[in-house]
Amino acid sequence: MMMRSLLGALSIIALSVAPVFAEESLEERVKKLEEALRKAQEHESREVHPERSSPPATEYPIPAGPMTDIRVERKGEEKVPLGFGSTGSGKLIYAKPFLSMPKATIGGYADVMYNILSRQNLDNPSRNSFGQQRLVPFIYGDITDRVKFAAEIEIERGGTNSPQGDGTIQVEFAQMDYLVNETINLRGGILLMPVGKFNLLHDSPLNDLVDRPMVSRIIIPSTWFEAGAGIYGTFYPTTLSKVDYEVYAVNGMSQTAGGITDLGVRSARGSVSRDRDDNKAVVGRVAISPMLGIEVAGSAYHGQYKPAGGVLGSGWLSIYALDWTLQRGPFELIGEAALSRISNNNATTVANRLIGPAGMFGYYVQGNYHFMPELLRRLAPSHFSEASTFTFTLRWEQVDTDTDNRTLANTLGNQRELDRLTVGLNFRPIEDTVFKVNWQYNTQNDNARGLVPVGDFSTNGSAPMDGDGFLFQMATYF
Repeated sequence: MMMRSLLGALSIIALSVAPVFAEESLEERVKKLEEALRKAQEHESREVHPERSSPPATEYPIPAGPMTDIRVERKGEEKVPLGFGSTGSGKLIYAKPFLSMPKATIGGYADVMYNILSRQNLDNPSRNSFGQQRLVPFIYGDITDRVKFAAEIEIERGGTNSPQGDGTIQVEFAQMDYLVNETINLRGGILLMPVGKFNLLHDSPLNDLVDRPMVSRIIIPSTWFEAGAGIYGTFYPTTLSKVDYEVYAVNGMSQTAGGITDLGVRSARGSVSRDRDDNKAVVGRVAISPMLGIEVAGSAYHGQYKPAGGVLGSGWLSIYALDWTLQRGPFELIGEAALSRISNNNATTVANRLIGPAGMFGYYVQGNYHFMPELLRRLAPSHFSEASTFTFTLRWEQVDTDTDNRTLANTLGNQRELDRLTVGLNFRPIEDTVFKVNWQYNTQNDNARGLVPVGDFSTNGSAPMDGDGFLFQMATYF
């Protein structure tokens, strides 16, 4: 306001002395004074409202703020899709389409455990140890209503190339779906093998016990994934029943130097980057649910593999599995059984007399009882809410790594018969988070004299693997 008053006074003075400057017309002097007044008003406006100031029309704004703003340089460019016609250099990394319309969801799960055992056993290489077993990020993307993407990146035991880690980092699945209708849909990518149910639902927060079932570790090599493509879907024979199916063609298995031995078939898992033997396998699962709370499923894998150790020719590997889920009120009865048949399985050479098994069989049966004492809810409702529950769990399981006793006659051969009883109690403050306490009893009846599965089936001399004791675990989705 002071600037306007000053300019007004100057204008009056200028007009009063106008005759002195006869050579300059009155109209010209008025225009100059109006221009000076306009500039003064603009200056005052920038001081009071600095956000209204804008660069000259010939300049572009400095990229700043959200990534959606950084990627835009000129008016209208935000509507141009990314392609080789896109301009710019340093800002092209921000030109991705998902930044302008976010479609992805990131989550995952993590677990940590502690064990006190008499000696090592199948999944626990140390008898008294803490272990950060898994950190598993998930990425899910809704590309369109019909195009979906899902991926899981598993970081086990601290990952690789770390002075404190001795685990792995790998893409456990990465698949793209095209939804046609509920009856048939297309899927391709790195796929979880639908052999048994546990391989599809193996997340630590989802399961009520700490260690995974032995049949799902040795005979079905969970976590098991291969590259491939196929179809899946659901249909309803009656108003109460449902049938789910999935079937895929995938890369065939490729044995390493160890062969398929008493360690199971884990070493034969294939490659997600290429089919080393140019032999595809077929895998599928059909699940029948006649009513809510009951599901019975059959699954199978069949394909060629190339035996290790210089053995000529190819072999065939077939795995057949049956799984079941029965739920009634707070009770659950779940389980899985699997049988494998392996042909031409000479793990190194016949001359060395190290002959691999021709068949394996295993199963587990698990009962769960969910409960929540009302007394705890009354005493501490903030800790024991309507979403909280306790679960008592009992699981019995057996595995025979040589049903035909082929390895018994061999000087270097091994046969493993493993039994395990696990008793567990866990608490879930919410469904997605669990605290587990397990007591485990293992027996080992075999002629094993060679390699011993430890951890993720690495080797550790010829020590037995039937350690008993307690296991503790915390696990949560995030």
